[in-house]
Amino acid sequence: MKKIGILLSGCGVKDGSEIHEAILTLLFIEQKGAKAVFMAPDVEQNQVINHLTGEKTMEKRNVLVESARIARGNIQNVRDVAASDIDGLILPGGFGAVCNLSDFASRGKNMKVNPDVKQLVHKMVSLKKPVGALCIAPATLVGAIPEISPSITVGNDITVSKTIEEMGGKHRNCAVDEIHVDEFNKLVTTPAYMIGPGIKEIAVGIEKLVDKVLSLTTG
Repeated sequence: MKKIGILLSGCGVKDGSEIHEAILTLLFIEQKGAKAVFMAPDVEQNQVINHLTGEKTMEKRNVLVESARIARGNIQNVRDVAASDIDGLILPGGFGAVCNLSDFASRGKNMKVNPDVKQLVHKMVSLKKPVGALCIAPATLVGAIPEISPSITVGNDITVSKTIEEMGGKHRNCAVDEIHVDEFNKLVTTPAYMIGPGIKEIAVGIEKLVDKVLSLTTG
């Protein structure tokens, strides 16, 4: 059975993983006969947002602990996951993807990626194992591997796509029900909630992404 890693960044669109995107990714992985392997970095969240009011709070939360809510506790520290343990990797979106897995949200083209996340992505790419990213998560993907000029999509956001190209990536506009594939580097991306507008629309692109990631695995 193929194993596909799901790299989470917390729990909740405003300060962690986008829950719809994460759960749809899990659903499609399992529906297609593969096994999902949840992981997240064991670090403090960049910020904590009250999702009812949208206001920032003074709370402190841990990314791995919060991600465990989505994974129902069955999750590992990303530091303990080797590229040899999985056949593919997918990064759901949500603001946590660019403020917990990296600091793209605050530093833009000068971003830094969490070292454990960067190491895993690097190793996956070097082993020619597929990596998928949803929504805003492709920005962190580019930040992890700018030297290979990865080709990705975040939909049609002019500001984000310009920054990605300044970082060394190549951006391609894409509709919510489409995927963009960097065949040479085995990278698969889809806009999801960067375009929306709802779960039934983003599900189409996410299912295509999971299908493509699975088709690119060698296991």
